[in-house]
Amino acid sequence: MRFLRYLVTANSVMVTIYSLILAMVIGGVLIVVSDEEIRGMYTYFFSRPGDALSASWTAISDAYSALFQGAIVDFTQLELAFQGQVDWTKLLRPISDTLTNAAPLIFTGLAVALAFRSGLFNIGAQGQAIAGAIGAAVVGFGLDLPLGIHVIATLLGGALAGAIWGAIPGVLKARTGAHEVITSIMLNYIAAYGLLWVISTAFVHSTERTDAISKSVDNTSWLPSLFLNANLRANWGILVAIAAAGVIGWLLSRSTLGFRMRTVGANPDAARTAGMSVASTYATAMACAGALAGLGGATIMLSSTSHALTPAVVGNIGFDGITVALLGRARPVGVVMAGLLFGAMQAGGVRMQSVADIPVDMVTVLQALIVIFIAAPALVKAIFRLRPSRGAGLDLTMAKGW
Repeated sequence: MRFLRYLVTANSVMVTIYSLILAMVIGGVLIVVSDEEIRGMYTYFFSRPGDALSASWTAISDAYSALFQGAIVDFTQLELAFQGQVDWTKLLRPISDTLTNAAPLIFTGLAVALAFRSGLFNIGAQGQAIAGAIGAAVVGFGLDLPLGIHVIATLLGGALAGAIWGAIPGVLKARTGAHEVITSIMLNYIAAYGLLWVISTAFVHSTERTDAISKSVDNTSWLPSLFLNANLRANWGILVAIAAAGVIGWLLSRSTLGFRMRTVGANPDAARTAGMSVASTYATAMACAGALAGLGGATIMLSSTSHALTPAVVGNIGFDGITVALLGRARPVGVVMAGLLFGAMQAGGVRMQSVADIPVDMVTVLQALIVIFIAAPALVKAIFRLRPSRGAGLDLTMAKGW
């Protein structure tokens, strides 16, 4: 009975689960609506409803089945692997792609979440990730270091570059009161165009190519493969990301700095009255957030096929980190789970497009729907008629004043 009561209570866990369900339902409707053949079947729905309903179910189930098999495990390959007809590498490829996609998402999600907990909206994780990719690339091909040490140095280079880029809006906030949203947005553009300039310099640009690409980092700086198989993309980046989440969890819950961040995030006036330096906390929080996003950019570059800088090397990973932080409710454990979910959706979206002929953009639509419902818990509560939680309410941490 207690479990059943929990299922109908408007707590954070159940609202998140119901948000996922609603997103999948609406996604199913969009899959049906976007299919011209199925739309035609609904023109004679009342004479033969079975045709439209059967075709709709087939389209939705095929799409979501392809999404799952492209992200977790392909059941056909699993059966063949047990029969010894295929290499186990093919079986592990979906989960390998999921973990590869999830690592940078966790880093940028942590960067946004840490700023949230400090009362800041770090919308500049995109620029910080770009800075991290640049820092990692320069260390990766610019220094000749032994294996092992070079990997650590490359990651530290990415973290340092991201920290410097993240500290800029933090210092501006502390010194002048400039809103971090405005400054970090502008820094995103500066980083994006700065990347183009960096790639074009003689020191960075590849001597073997004429297009916009940098030199490849030395193989001594590559992240080790997670499955000890060169044909699988997953590397130690996911382990570093999970370790970073553990460190941030300890920082926020066990350290003096974390207590100061949480206090400033909850009430800066009360923190200032208690003798805490709100300005230095803002600057420190943004620098730490930048270091995390920088690690995300470094992980992407070290996981790419070319192991080199390109204009789109980090994609939209910084903006995706915002949705990951929202879904994870700005908690390290939640961010890890949200990063794995979104990484799985990105990996499965490719198979969904190739097998079920559903555009890969459907994954972006599903992610957006999830965030919409997460950000509107009252709507989810009304749809499912959930009972009010006995606790302090839904825990959706957002930056104060935004």
